[in-house]
Amino acid sequence: MIDILATSAAALLPVATDGVRAVINRLTGGAGANPANIEERIALQEADTARLNALAALEQTGETYKWVEAVRALQRPTAVVIVLGCYTGARFALDVMPDDLVTFASAVTFYLFGERTNMYARRYTQTRGR
Repeated sequence: MIDILATSAAALLPVATDGVRAVINRLTGGAGANPANIEERIALQEADTARLNALAALEQTGETYKWVEAVRALQRPTAVVIVLGCYTGARFALDVMPDDLVTFASAVTFYLFGERTNMYARRYTQTRGR
């Protein structure tokens, strides 16, 4: 039970950190990392667009078969299922959990929940203008 709590806490830590930062910014009246004027906002959006274009140039698939792209896209979910399956099996079968397995399960849980939750929370606060 403690392992699950530790894993959940590690997955939700970025969201909690952003929440504390938002509360402090609200109390102090600070804007955090928001642009101060429209020129800075435009420059920030142009930099973000340039970054996304650079990433898109790196990810060009070119002339690959569709099945190759499908296999490549399924590698992460397959690894997640394997790691969490091993963790669940070991949890019920073993008396002592290997530390490496707990670390892998924590990383996978953060990938599934923490990173996405943090991304959605940031997107929500940006659309509300806070």
